[in-house]
Amino acid sequence: MCGIWALFGSDGCLSVQCLSAMKIAHRGPDAFRFENVNGFTNCCFGFHRLAIVDQLYGMQPLRVKKFPYLWLCYNGEIYNYKQLQKHFGFDYQTLVDGEVILHLYNKGGIEQTASMLDGVFAFILLDTANRKVFLGRDTYGVRPLFKVLTDDGFLGVCSEAKGLTTLKHNMSLAPKVEPFPPGHYEVLDLKPNGKVASVEVVKFHSPKDEPLHAVYSSVQDLPSGFDLETVKSNIRILFENAVRKRLMAHRRIGCLLSGGLDSSLVAATLIKLMREQNITYPLQTFAIGMEDAPDLLAARKVAGHIGSEHHEVIFNSEEGIQAINDVIFSLETYDITTVRASVGMYLISKYIRKKTDSAVIFSGEGSDELTQGYIYFHKAPTAEEAAEESERLLRELYLFDVLRADRTTAAHGLELRVPFLDHQFTAYYLSLPPELRSPKNGIEKHLLREAFEDTNLLPKEILWRPKEAFSDGLTSVKKSWFSILQDYIDTQVDDTLLEKAPEKFPFNPPRTKEGYYYRQIFEKHYPGHSDWLPHYWMPRWIKATDPSARTLQHYKSAAKE
Repeated sequence: MCGIWALFGSDGCLSVQCLSAMKIAHRGPDAFRFENVNGFTNCCFGFHRLAIVDQLYGMQPLRVKKFPYLWLCYNGEIYNYKQLQKHFGFDYQTLVDGEVILHLYNKGGIEQTASMLDGVFAFILLDTANRKVFLGRDTYGVRPLFKVLTDDGFLGVCSEAKGLTTLKHNMSLAPKVEPFPPGHYEVLDLKPNGKVASVEVVKFHSPKDEPLHAVYSSVQDLPSGFDLETVKSNIRILFENAVRKRLMAHRRIGCLLSGGLDSSLVAATLIKLMREQNITYPLQTFAIGMEDAPDLLAARKVAGHIGSEHHEVIFNSEEGIQAINDVIFSLETYDITTVRASVGMYLISKYIRKKTDSAVIFSGEGSDELTQGYIYFHKAPTAEEAAEESERLLRELYLFDVLRADRTTAAHGLELRVPFLDHQFTAYYLSLPPELRSPKNGIEKHLLREAFEDTNLLPKEILWRPKEAFSDGLTSVKKSWFSILQDYIDTQVDDTLLEKAPEKFPFNPPRTKEGYYYRQIFEKHYPGHSDWLPHYWMPRWIKATDPSARTLQHYKSAAKE
């Protein structure tokens, strides 16, 4: 996990421009490098490093003797770099997993490069010999990437938008900063004056597609057919493989553990595989909540069952409310459910950074979208519509849950790993008949739970624990985080402000006081950039005015039982 930043064709003084690069220093606390591109006085790279693999030769921009004309800045992990080396006979100069990008590009061009990478990544690749710049981002946008491209060919690229918003350029209007689309790469021509021109933006992978790199995977020739036992076995094999490949690290591994199904499955599988690989240190698991939070009790039970070194972070409502400003600055969004759920993750990441030596943090993100875990899936009109909704959520992960998970951990210099979003695992799961994936007997994620039923990985009551939104499970059922926020914000935003919200914020006008409060903070940090969020995250198929599961009918009836 690092911070990447690059400029091409800058009109401004580079020594002033590079101050913008310092705004993402939190992403790479180990080292910083700023480097001009030979022969182009107005082009440069900035890099903040978190050393996870090859601590000696991992600085960027990465260049190797074999290809002196190639410059690479990337953020991410390529899990299949050794398989590709073996298959194609690549001669690596470093131990850096990203070096494979240079070799793949030299061998087969950018299209093959992007399609062959099994991992999470955002990259800027410069080919000075052919005067080309390439940008690329992984399928789900687990690694963030933003760009600004002006009409006169000035290009700025950065891991987070905050590294681009204050760039100086000879324009009357501030240039538009936008997220780079996941699962795409872009080709740009580099002109002699250092400016660029976009040639094409290409989609190289979608969640449903079997990835090209699957042919080099260690898991191949899984039995086909949709009988339940076969499907359950395949799910276990692919999920375990997804966790195994993510053990690649020279730094200590930890795991977030809310006590819900997803993080518990990740933690239990992680411990099993760490033992198999003779990793000698104990796995640290981390839970956060207020006193008597259901998540804390459930996480404690899981930690006891799997034998992890468990840490509990207790926070109070005041600490949570005080963190909101910093959280919104880190997130670069004002989406209600994202902000609400990010507070706990931000505070727990802060604890991990200060109090432990875990630097690589596993988490359960992506499972709700993939396995139809949200409570509103019970209301889906048909299994086919539920399957379509699942795919939509996966396509939009980079705007919501994956954005939350990346920014809250990156804010404290931690690297996030999300096995549920493994390409092979997700492609297989989405290939299953829609009715197999739907909620069953009033239980969401029924298939996933069933797959691990007879493994003893988790206690039965955890394996079948109902969905609890992260922001809700943090607090007691008597007084949820949702209610605490409503009570506080009610004193901060009066009714007349909310009535005038559509005039003040014509794009995505907030409809609740909480939405208004977050929007005000966002506009303070990022004025004029409300279009980074195309729409709010909201449940489907039901009349909902708030994204909280606590407000849904399903939840209320469950509370009465």
